[in-house]
Formats: sequence, C-alpha cells, structure tokens
Amino acid sequence: MNIDTVVDKEYVGLSFRALASSPVSALRGISAKDAKALAQAFNVHSVRDLANMDFVKWAQAITTLADLEQSTPAEQAKETLLDDGLEMTFPASDPVSVDAGITRIEVPPEMVDAKHDHQHSNNAKNLKGKDKTPA
Repeated sequence: MNIDTVVDKEYVGLSFRALASSPVSALRGISAKDAKALAQAFNVHSVRDLANMDFVKWAQAITTLADLEQSTPAEQAKETLLDDGLEMTFPASDPVSVDAGITRIEVPPEMVDAKHDHQHSNNAKNLKGKDKTPA
C-alpha cells in the first residue's frame, strides 16, 4: 500500500513513527471537525490512539475471522442438498429425454393451478368432482 494515499498532503513523506503520533486528522477523510468529535467521544487524539481503541481491535478481529470462517455442518449439509437437488442426469443413449427434460417441466394434474397453467386444465377439471379418498 502506498501510504501517501491514506494521509493528507501535509503528512506525506513522514516516517511511520511520526504518523503514529500525528493527529487523527492526518488520515485522509477525517476532518478537523471529525477529529474533534473523536476526541470528545473517545478521547482519541492521535493515529496511535485510534489504532489502540478496543472497538477498532475488536472490529478488525471479527472481520479477519469472518473472512476465514468455515461453514457450519448445517450450512454445509444445506448446500449439499441444494447442489444435489439441482443436479440432473440423463441416459446418454436417450437424447430425446434430455431435450424434453430441459425444455419442459411436467407436473401431475392434481398439483396444477388450472387457472394459471393450462397444460393440464382439462384433467384438473375432471378431478374436481371425484373423491380422492377410497370408500
């Protein structure tokens, strides 16, 4: 990282020791008004004071660990189920079934909402009057 891009012009070229003891307004993007607010709220006057704040350290630790955190077993299982659910295989000897399976999704007539999907609307109408439970 080029340190000149993160400090104001008047602090360019200073050593890291000098920058650490510089006021927080030396950092690009922190105005004198912002520095005053940090001093009043957190007693932060220098770049070192800002870096040594517990809140800053905690935030850095959390974000560093978040980037390295592994998935929980439940998350891994859910991802595996999702991957398995999306996987489709077809016999290589039957290219017609491959084409048909990709271009159209077949659903049983009793599952269709015939008002919106007219693929099996006649079959759905025929099923309306029938009792589905055996007598």
